[in-house]
Amino acid sequence: MLITDLHAIGDRLLFYRRKCGLTQAEAAEAAGLSDRTYADIERGTVNMRTETVLSICKAFHITPNDIFTEEAGLDHEQEELFARLSMASPPARETALKLIAVYLDSLE
Repeated sequence: MLITDLHAIGDRLLFYRRKCGLTQAEAAEAAGLSDRTYADIERGTVNMRTETVLSICKAFHITPNDIFTEEAGLDHEQEELFARLSMASPPARETALKLIAVYLDSLE
């Protein structure tokens, strides 16, 4: 599904910036943008030129599809949880998965 809402696009950029472990200032510098311009884009208050999209994608090592499309299977919050889970240590990941399993079992 194509994402056209500027706030949703900004949220996706926030997700990928955090996934890269960058601050807004670091992301702006890596993309060759001013801090203010990048912050406005991430807030969803301005639109981006094609060159800007490509610069941000290069800085985050992603493609425009990562920003502008969404698979029907997982929503943004689920993607963020899976990303955090994949970055956790093996013991922490195991504990988190057990907690989720217990919670889901309690719903039945």
